[in-house]
Amino acid sequence: MKRIMHLIAAGLLLTMAAQAQTVIKPAIGLNFTDYTKTSEGDAAAKVGYQVGGTVAFGKKFYVEPGIFYVGKSTKFSTTNSSISSIDANIKGIRVPLALGVNVLGSAATDVSLHVFGGPSAFFVTSTDNINKDQMNTTQWGLFAGAGIDFWKVFLDLSYEWSLTNIQKDVSQIEYGKTRTLFVTAGIRINLVDKDQTTK
Repeated sequence: MKRIMHLIAAGLLLTMAAQAQTVIKPAIGLNFTDYTKTSEGDAAAKVGYQVGGTVAFGKKFYVEPGIFYVGKSTKFSTTNSSISSIDANIKGIRVPLALGVNVLGSAATDVSLHVFGGPSAFFVTSTDNINKDQMNTTQWGLFAGAGIDFWKVFLDLSYEWSLTNIQKDVSQIEYGKTRTLFVTAGIRINLVDKDQTTK
C-alpha cells in the first residue's frame, strides 16, 4: 500500500507541473454504510454524513486529493441478544485520492461530466456501540464514481470498497469490511492560471 501511495504522489507532482489549472472544492454530503458479513445478525445501512473538501489539479485529466470528517452509521440487528438492534456509529477522518478524467464538456462549458477512482484511507477517531479498542482504526479502501459540474456547483456519486476488516480479531463475531455509498455536493472555486489571465 505504501508503494502505491508513493506512485500516486509522484503522479500528482507530475500532473501539477504539467497543468496549471487548480480547483478548490469545499463539499458536504451523505453516505450509506453496510457490512460485507455479519455472523450473528443483519446489518442495514443508515444515513451518515461527510464534510470537508478536495483540490483538483489538471484539466482533461486530473488528480484530486481530499480530506473529510465522516460519520458512518449502520443498524445492526441480532436475535442472540437481549438487545434487538443497535446503531453502530463510526466517526473519523477520510482521505481520498482520486484520479479522474473529464469525459464531457470543458472548463469553458457550463455543464461537464467526469469519472474518477482511486485509493482512500479512513482513520477512526470515535465510535458508538462498537468497541474502538477491538477495531482496526486505520482502514484502507478503493473507490470509483462519477459526477456532474454545473457552472460553479458539482454533484458526485461514488462507491467505496474497504480493504481492511472492521475488527482486529474475527474469531468471535465477524462484521467483515465496510461498503459505503457517498453522495457529495459542493462548489468549485477556480484559481486562475497564467494562460487564463491573458484571455
